[in-house]
Amino acid sequence: MVNTKVTLCGVEIDNPIIPASGTFGFGYEFAELYDINVLGSLSFKGTTLEPRFGNPTPRIAECPEGMLNAVGLQNPGVDKVKECELPKLREVFHKPVMANVSGFSEYEYVTTVEKLDSEPDIAWFEVNISCPNVHGGGMSFGTSCQSAEAITRAVRRVTKKPLIIKLSPNVTDIVSIAKACEAGGADGISLINTLLGMRIDLKKRRPILANTTGGYSGPAVLPVAVRMVYQVYDAVKIPLVGMGGVSRAEDVIEFMLAGATAVEVGAANLVDPFASKKIIDELPLVMEKYGIKNLSEIIGGAH
Repeated sequence: MVNTKVTLCGVEIDNPIIPASGTFGFGYEFAELYDINVLGSLSFKGTTLEPRFGNPTPRIAECPEGMLNAVGLQNPGVDKVKECELPKLREVFHKPVMANVSGFSEYEYVTTVEKLDSEPDIAWFEVNISCPNVHGGGMSFGTSCQSAEAITRAVRRVTKKPLIIKLSPNVTDIVSIAKACEAGGADGISLINTLLGMRIDLKKRRPILANTTGGYSGPAVLPVAVRMVYQVYDAVKIPLVGMGGVSRAEDVIEFMLAGATAVEVGAANLVDPFASKKIIDELPLVMEKYGIKNLSEIIGGAH
């Protein structure tokens, strides 16, 4: 009998599989397909202070071994999330959840977290300072040590719940930014968000995405993500949530050996809505194949 339980920032979860924000809606949509309580947790759709319609269409472009998206943080705003979305999720999911929060200023991050802080089901805040698909904020906060630390410190002051800062891979030195977040009071680091990319329509001779660029995700980004998790694990003392190209239970093991405590599944959910469930079902078999009895014991095992 294998043990798939892990402890993320002091909260024990049944397994390390967490659907990534932006790929799983607010969770209850997937409950129509299967019992989502098999998940370790879920990171619900990125939430901002005010409602956002998002970017103009087209927002999606196919790529070899992945996809580009430029949705632009479409969401109903934090007040509607509290009033409508979280009650619906609570009806079908009975475990702690991760609140993914985005903003365009320090005030917006802080106020959004303050509004969500009283929600009993939220165990962690995943603070997204790395979205490449919006203008006036988003990724810009995650591309310098100073701004990353400042946002972390500001949010840290308004909640006692674990803060997990989600970082952009579109930087030259991911390690220094992770260390700055740790210095600012982060309890964990999520990495990586999508890689910045674009595609061009050969007939129109124009970018396919209305936003011109978008976030590249899918199996092709996995080696980049594993490398960054491995590097950051050596540099900080706080737990990591790994993501990027995860589509199989073997990918989960690889991320955990690199240093991740939990692993988020992103684009795979858009290809197959049962992807996260299938990975959870496969995980004990893969553990047995590689002689792993306790998942928590392999974290950072490749170092």
